[in-house]
Amino acid sequence: MERHTRQRQAVVDALARSGQALSPQELLESAKMAVPSLNLSTVYRQIRGLQDTGQIIRVELPGQPPRFEIATSAEAPVNVVHEHAANATQHADAAPHHHHHFHCTACDRVYPIHACPGPMNVLAPPGFEVQHHDLTLRGRCASCVNGTSA
Repeated sequence: MERHTRQRQAVVDALARSGQALSPQELLESAKMAVPSLNLSTVYRQIRGLQDTGQIIRVELPGQPPRFEIATSAEAPVNVVHEHAANATQHADAAPHHHHHFHCTACDRVYPIHACPGPMNVLAPPGFEVQHHDLTLRGRCASCVNGTSA
């Protein structure tokens, strides 16, 4: 069982405050407000522990380094690669919360979208069966559209 430390709480608080998926470097920058002595290796150690307990999930977008976000109450996967990886290990009593992401091409931030257009079987070739899908919208976030910093 992992100890609850100031460093761990700072990482969790940074993710909760952000409302988006953050890279380890972004986590470090935000969490250092609470724990100035925090370093990147400690952030990675905390990320591993938080993933192991299902408190955060890994978000992977093609061509991007991994980011992390707070798991919602319906999410309890362990080491899930964007929730839908074929080899993802999940707790038997928890169904993953299916959601997608918006990637801002201007500021590079990634925001969760808690909605889904639904089944994608109609897009698959005849005779194919869609088992999982990931959707990433790309464009500019409201802050970038308005010229304000997020």
